[in-house]
Amino acid sequence: MNSSRPYLLRALYEWILDNNCTPYLLVNAGYPETVVPQNFVEDGQIVLNVSPNAVRQLEMDNARVTFDGRFGGVPQQVWLPVQSVMAIYARENGQGMVFEIEPVTPPEPPQDEPKPDSKATPSRPALKVVK
Repeated sequence: MNSSRPYLLRALYEWILDNNCTPYLLVNAGYPETVVPQNFVEDGQIVLNVSPNAVRQLEMDNARVTFDGRFGGVPQQVWLPVQSVMAIYARENGQGMVFEIEPVTPPEPPQDEPKPDSKATPSRPALKVVK
């Protein structure tokens, strides 16, 4: 099954807005392919205000969250793989959801390298009976 994270992100975003609150995202800034303003990263994390009056062209699909924002008056495009989002919550009351940290999957080996044979028989355990 697909990850439920992008669906929950979109639903909680709308729920927070419907309750007249400000949606914030807590993001792992070190996650691969994450593009955030590095000047605002603290301890490898960044908190982003994603309310409609703070960002433009917000898009949340099943793979990423993207938007245009201003940081210290400087416009910047933000790209977040969905797995980099650690939490979404309302600034006013902290209600929202914290997500499990998903491990980064290592890249596939190049095509010309042999892959381990999954049909190989495993070696027998080296146990012996002691009387």
